[in-house]
Amino acid sequence: MDNETLKTEIKKLKKELGVSIVAHFYQKDEVFNMADFKGDSLELAKWAAKDEKKNLIFCGVGFMGQSVKILSPDKRVFMPKIACCAMARMIDVDYFDQNIKTLEKAGINKEDIMPVTYINSSAEVKARVGEMGGTVCTSSNAKKIIIKARETGKKILFVPDRCLGQNIAIDMGLKSCVIGDGADPKSADIICYNGFCSVHQLFEVEDIEFYKNKFPGILIVTHPECKPEVCAKSDFVGSTSQIIRYIKELPLEQKVAVGTEFNMVNRLREKNTFVLSSTKPECPTMNETTLQDLYNTLISIKEKRYENEITISNEVRGNAYKALKRMFEI
Repeated sequence: MDNETLKTEIKKLKKELGVSIVAHFYQKDEVFNMADFKGDSLELAKWAAKDEKKNLIFCGVGFMGQSVKILSPDKRVFMPKIACCAMARMIDVDYFDQNIKTLEKAGINKEDIMPVTYINSSAEVKARVGEMGGTVCTSSNAKKIIIKARETGKKILFVPDRCLGQNIAIDMGLKSCVIGDGADPKSADIICYNGFCSVHQLFEVEDIEFYKNKFPGILIVTHPECKPEVCAKSDFVGSTSQIIRYIKELPLEQKVAVGTEFNMVNRLREKNTFVLSSTKPECPTMNETTLQDLYNTLISIKEKRYENEITISNEVRGNAYKALKRMFEI
């Protein structure tokens, strides 16, 4: 079937089966436009948790579908493609435990470590953080979460994105280190796991200089998953939702170069908006999902084959929920 036929069939099946569809901002336009609700990872999970329909199709990456299941265990959650966020794949429970042991060898007791995990992590990692009394955070609330975590007097272990951890430390006037970079973790306020976003690593200071020279007065907007030196030279740094709000409030005549995923930037404004990169910063895993995948998932629900359903054990879900609940409370 061609795309237009697929869209028609998807709309019919969605109505017939009573299924809700949500899509992350980084999805392809044709998939994005099929969704009942669009947002960043946390917005989607919160909306889905309140949605009354029992079946949900999540167009995004694996940890996002898991977040919905953690918050809404009775809801059946499906993904057209269980694509895995590259950053989330950089840490699992074994790597997490190895890093705890590394810190213990450096002279920091496990009891003196307060873990904070970025929402871009698996349910299993969130569960381990929850077991240790830690919290989940997003790019928009990471600073608030770390301020609260520091009240315990413990060392903050921030996983998995080193850039977000480093940028928060700089913003708060704190000292950070990355595990394995040769620095003494005992001297750091925030100890960062050595993970990163492959898309946001594409943006460089040279890109900012190029646009500043080409368009005097242009504003540079970046995501806190970008390198610290890039964020330091930006006019605004914020989460996906914060970037959207910031740019919507700008006069249309104001030129802006944005350092985040291509599909989102491409939808922001009709003119005077540029991608802060000489290469196309497109998330490969987010872009795996196609209209055909979405159609196939709906057909599997209709035929009761239930392909690509997200399942999480009760133990993992319980501990991961603790970490998410602490974030909501803060």
